Amino acid sequence: MTSDAPTIDYRLLLESEKSQLQSELSELGYGEGGGLHYDPNFADSSQVTAERGEAEVLAVQLKESLDEVAMALGRLADGSYGHCEACGVAIQPARLEAMPATRFCIDHANRT
Repeated sequence: MTSDAPTIDYRLLLESEKSQLQSELSELGYGEGGGLHYDPNFADSSQVTAERGEAEVLAVQLKESLDEVAMALGRLADGSYGHCEACGVAIQPARLEAMPATRFCIDHANRT
């Protein structure tokens, strides 16, 4: 019996998310050395300092998401992708499609 349901290409979803995150980091000025780079001639006022702080928080969040995507690609390669790290049950395809880098089923995601 064949299924009429479309096959989801999780690798494509993850690679697309990876590319998007890298692009956002690049737009923030996140460099290869792992930090944000600012124009040294830019005036350093309290507003600039606040904006830098916000940009740094966003960069950390984007980097963490990028790391999650990289780990998901690793799980895809080793065959453990799509199973909850807490209980081992298969994660629902709709959840994986919405959050391709997720590590937990919906039950365990609500507990962490």
